[in-house]
Amino acid sequence: MAKSTIYSALDLRDGFYQILMRESDIALTAVSTPSGMLWEWLVMPQGLNNAPATFNICVTHLLRSVRDFAPSYFDDVFVHSRAVNGKTDVEVHKEHLRKLLGLMRKHKLYANLKKCIFGAIEIPILGILRCLVGKNGVRPDPEKVRVISEWPTLSNVKEPRQSLGLTTYLCKYVENYAGKIRPLSQLLKKEAEWKWTAECQQAFDAVKQGFTEAPILVVADQNRPFHVVCDASDFAIGCVLMQHDQEGRDRVA
Repeated sequence: MAKSTIYSALDLRDGFYQILMRESDIALTAVSTPSGMLWEWLVMPQGLNNAPATFNICVTHLLRSVRDFAPSYFDDVFVHSRAVNGKTDVEVHKEHLRKLLGLMRKHKLYANLKKCIFGAIEIPILGILRCLVGKNGVRPDPEKVRVISEWPTLSNVKEPRQSLGLTTYLCKYVENYAGKIRPLSQLLKKEAEWKWTAECQQAFDAVKQGFTEAPILVVADQNRPFHVVCDASDFAIGCVLMQHDQEGRDRVA
C-alpha cells in the first residue's frame, strides 16, 4: 500500500458460508436436534478448528492474480491505487476495482455492500486491532484512543489486566511502551499486593498520553530496504522494524 493515494475496502458476506463442504465430509457435520431431526452442513460452518485457515487460503488463492493491488485478509479485501502512466489515481482505482469484482463474480464471492468502502483517502483494517491506513501512513483508530484516554484510575487487579490487554495490541504507537507500563505490570504478578502508588499513576498517565500523541507510522514499502533496531534493559527487551522514508528519515514500519 506504500505510495497509494486512494483506497477501497470490501467485506465478504458471511465468509465461511461461501465455501462448500467437500461431499465426503458433509456427514461429519451432522447434528441431532431435540425434535429428532438430523441436520448436515452443506457449506463450511463457523466453529470448525480449521475453518479460518481454510477460508483464508481459499480467498488468497482465488484472488492471487490481483494481489499486487488488492491483498486480502480473511473476509476483508483492500484495494489501493495511485496515479501511474498518465492516469489519475481515480482512473487506476476504477480499473483495479473492475478487475477485482470481475474475479469475485467468476468465483462466486459475494460482498456485503453495507460494510464496503469505495474511493476513500483512508480505510480501516484489521478488525478488532483496527487501525486506519491512508496515503500519509498508519494511525490507530481514534475511537480506541478516545476509550484509552478516558480510562478512570484503576482500582483493582482485574482492571490493569483488561486495560493492558488493549494497549498491548496497540503498543507499536507508543515509544518505550514496555518501560512505561512496568509499574502496572508489577501489579499483575502472582501474589503481588494491590497498591496503587504515585508511580503507578504516573505510568498510567504516561501510557494514556502516549496514545493521544501517537505518531503516524509509515506504510512499509517493499521496494526499499528495512533495518531492525534492538534495545534491552534490566527488565525489558525489544526491537523495531525501521525504514528510511524519501527524505532519509528513520520511520517505524
